[in-house]
Formats: sequence, C-alpha cells, structure tokens
Amino acid sequence: MGFLQPNLPQVDVAEWRRGTRNERMRPMVRHLLEVGFGTPDVVYVLYLVKIALYVLGAMLFALSTPGIDGFTSIGDWWAEPIVFQKLVFWTVLFEVLGLGCGFGPLNLRFLPPLGSFLYWLRPGTIRLPPWPARVPLTRGDRRTVADALLYAALLATLVIALLSASDPGSSTSALPVWKVLLFLGVLAVISLRDRTIFLAARSEVYAAIALTFLFSAPDAIVGAKLVMLVIWWGAALSKINGHFPFVVQAMETNSPIWRSKKIKHLFSRSFPDDLRPSRLSAALAHGGTIVEFGVPLVLICSGGGTLTTVAAIVMIAFHLHIIATIPMGVPLEWNVFMIFAILILFVDKASIGLGDLERPWVLLVPLLSASFVVLGSLFPEKISFLVGMRYYAGNWDTSVWCFTQAGLAKFDSGTTKATMLPHQQLEKIYGPEEAEVPLFTGYAFRSIHTHGRAHFALIPRLCGEDHENYLVMDGELIAGVVLGWNFGDGHLHREQLIAALQERCAFEPGEVRILTLDAQPIHKPTQAYRLIDAATGEFERGTVLVADMVVRQPWDTDLPITMTSTPGGELRSS
Repeated sequence: MGFLQPNLPQVDVAEWRRGTRNERMRPMVRHLLEVGFGTPDVVYVLYLVKIALYVLGAMLFALSTPGIDGFTSIGDWWAEPIVFQKLVFWTVLFEVLGLGCGFGPLNLRFLPPLGSFLYWLRPGTIRLPPWPARVPLTRGDRRTVADALLYAALLATLVIALLSASDPGSSTSALPVWKVLLFLGVLAVISLRDRTIFLAARSEVYAAIALTFLFSAPDAIVGAKLVMLVIWWGAALSKINGHFPFVVQAMETNSPIWRSKKIKHLFSRSFPDDLRPSRLSAALAHGGTIVEFGVPLVLICSGGGTLTTVAAIVMIAFHLHIIATIPMGVPLEWNVFMIFAILILFVDKASIGLGDLERPWVLLVPLLSASFVVLGSLFPEKISFLVGMRYYAGNWDTSVWCFTQAGLAKFDSGTTKATMLPHQQLEKIYGPEEAEVPLFTGYAFRSIHTHGRAHFALIPRLCGEDHENYLVMDGELIAGVVLGWNFGDGHLHREQLIAALQERCAFEPGEVRILTLDAQPIHKPTQAYRLIDAATGEFERGTVLVADMVVRQPWDTDLPITMTSTPGGELRSS
C-alpha cells in the first residue's frame, strides 16, 4: 500500500459487475485477508497524531491544576489522584465530541470525519430514548432545543471539572465531589433522552469509574481497580465463543504492522482456498483470553513488587498490540487510557487493596458493572454490547439494511444529517463504478466474521427474488449517518430507528428491508434473526446455528435456517 494512495483490489470492473453479490465479494475477501483494506499509510499517521493530541490534552488539563507544575517534570505529578480523575473526564470529553471511537476513515467517515456534536447540537436530528413509554418527558424521537442545550451542558460540566482546582477539604488531591455529581447528573438526564450519547460517552467505563470518585481515598482507588477488573473480565468472558478467532484473523490481516503477504496468509487455514481462521488465529484468540482473565487478577492481588511489575508489563503490551493493529472502529484512546490506568492504579498504588477499605459501599459500583456483564451475556438482545462489556468478541448484534433506489431517495430527502452515506462519499472520490469496489470490500469484511455468513444467506429471504437489485448497507453505517455516532452497537439500528425513519420517510412496502441478527447468548448455540419491512413490520423470525457458520467459507450461502414464526404462523426450516 502507498502513503497517499489506497491499495484496492484490481478487477475488471465490467466483467466483475456481471457476477452475483456473493461472486463479486469473493475476490474482495481474498484481498482483505492478503492485504487488508489497503488503507493509505497517511490514514494511520492521522490516527497516531490523534493519539498524541489526546495525550497532550490530558497533560495540559493536568497542568491547569494549581499545585501541579512542570511540563517536563511529569514524574513529580503523573500519579496524583486528581490527575487520574482529570484523565477520566478528558477521555469522556474526547469521546463525546466524536474524536475517539468511531472517528475517521476506518469507521467509513470521510467528510466530515465525525458526527456527534454536529448532530447533538442540532435540533431536528434523531434521538433514541431508552424507555420512552416508562420515563416521563422522554417520549418522541426528534431532538429539541432543550436536548441540544443538555448536550452543551454536558460538555460544560466536563470542562468545569477539567479546569478545577483540588478540593481543599480533601485529604488527597481530588476534584470537588459536587463537580463529579454535576457531571453524573447531567449525563443521567441526557441519557434518558438519548441513549446514543450515553453510549458515545463510553459510560460503562468512565461513568462507572467516576462513580468511585464520590468516595475519598483509599476507597476510590480500590473501587476504580475493581471496575477495571470487571472491564477485563467482561471482555474475556465474551471471548469464550466460536466467533473470536474470526475477529483475530480480520484484525491481524488488516494490521499495518504486518507488511508481508506471507505473514498475513498465516492467519488463514490455507490461503486462498480455505479462508477460515488458522490455528495461529485461534491460538492468539484463546491465548489473549487467558491473559485477560489471569493477569488482571495478579494485578489486583499482588500488591506491588516484581510480580506486579511483570503483570503490568504484560497488560500494557496487550493494549499496545491492539493499538498497533489500528482496528476498525478505532478504539485507540480507550486502550491508551487503560495503559495509564494500569500505571496509576496498579503500579503506583499497588499497595492499596481491599484490606484498606473504609467505606465498603464503593463495592456497589463494580458489582453493578459486573451485573450488566452477566445480564449482557445471558440476554444480549436486551443489553448493549458496550454496557455488557463484550468488546472485540465478534459476537455483536448486527443489522443489514437493503434499499431500492426509491427507498434510498426517500431516506436522503427525509432525514436531517450532516453527511452522506459512505458509498455516496466514495462515489465523489472514486466515481460511481469504482466506488462499488470499496463498497463490496465492506461486504467482504462482514463476511469474514461469523455473522457475515448469516447476513448474506438471509438477504435473499429478506428481499426476495429481486435481492440483487437492492443496495445493501451495514446498519452501523445507517446509524452513523442519521444518529451521528456508531461503534458496533446493533441496538441503535433496529426497530426503534426503523420506526423513526418510517415516520420521516414514509417508505412504501418493499422499498426498505432490514435484517436484524441478535448476538449469541452465552448459554445458547444459536443467534436469533428478524426480517422486517420498514413499512409493514416484521414478517419472519428464526435462528441460525453458530456451529454452522464457523465451518463455512466467507462466501458460502448454504447456511441452514430455522424459522420460528411468520405472520401466518407457518414454520419451516431450510
């Protein structure tokens, strides 16, 4: 790949366009597993610069604190409790402005490279309240001036905390508790109006840690350590499945670290004929899961010394490797935060443990986080994969949106948004015909993962005999364009969003069809799907076996399907 130019698959476009959707995907799958997306190196440099700016911002806000001085004397102040608190609030601000997860070209955001504040300060855009029928004053899905002011207030509370001096009444350097409560209160109110902002703030990480700031040291330190443990263990638990080796395969073959095609071939069983994950991919997947279970426990229990140092180095290397692969969705700053948290909480404050607790009530915070991990594993259709901490596991709720040309025109004219759909942006860059190649590369990326097998096996059932004439779009892209943010949460682009778009666009039957695929519950061997027409509603639901998906090639469509219901009550399998 070049520094400025992408390395796209080379095909005879005229000949290639004659094939079926799955036939056209096949060379894209091979290209992905041999080259990756072919992203220009300048894009990776952009992300590295962004990480550097994130670190610089954290340092400047720390140095704005009276009593903390010396840009070149970081060793004197880096582990102060208020520095860690400001790191948390700065990371929330970075994320909720759209600069963190989901930013830029690797999330198919080009011009502009983010949404977030371009939507959340704009009345008329779509909001998704989590419980509109149960929580007063949250009904509706149209953003109001009050919603925009609430978002502005959230940003203001973060800036107030970041520019704050230490609480003079605290025995250690710490933010005034009222400023922490102010942030948490505004976040709670805005989250009841729009769950998208709650998720974009990565509340399952940073709000949970901020709750521990309501306690004084050493309780806050112990509570934050245990929240970190829940994050690691939640992620590790979610990776005990048949999906994760496929994620490792996709991540490593797309990594800018591996420049050699021969190395990339090692992650597939027998390139180019058998493109399921190799034993190496499986070993890396399961080995990483063991590390994520075992090493954090050592950090919690070791209390300092050589063992703590070794464990910290292992976990830092773990997160550095994720950063170095520059994965799709780009959760980069989150991994940087985890590295800083390891150094501050588990290295500098290694000696502080459960035996030092003065107010055991702080334990309710990690227990609450752990309860969402358990519920998310058992009922993934009800709990966001972020709140359930099922990170990187390949076991996500997903959706596929299929448009006719008439449906797409209504979508474009009926929605308030700050950008076009990614394929429309690509058409401006490459032209209409050439833009199909990166569009199909996106299909291929999904097909490398287990759920992609289900997507492309179910599209003919979803759209009927005319399915080749539909424009197929990933639900994450639809959410990103109309909600302003997406980071893998399939709950943001299913029935609630369908209803909001139908109200605005008035689709006719058949113009927009949607497939939703729930994640696999930890205790079941299946994933549940629903087939929906935007105008008339759900018309089929059923299940697919994960065991059937993991043995098939990315382009295979002969996946057994078990129907569980149709409007007429007819049940059948195929």
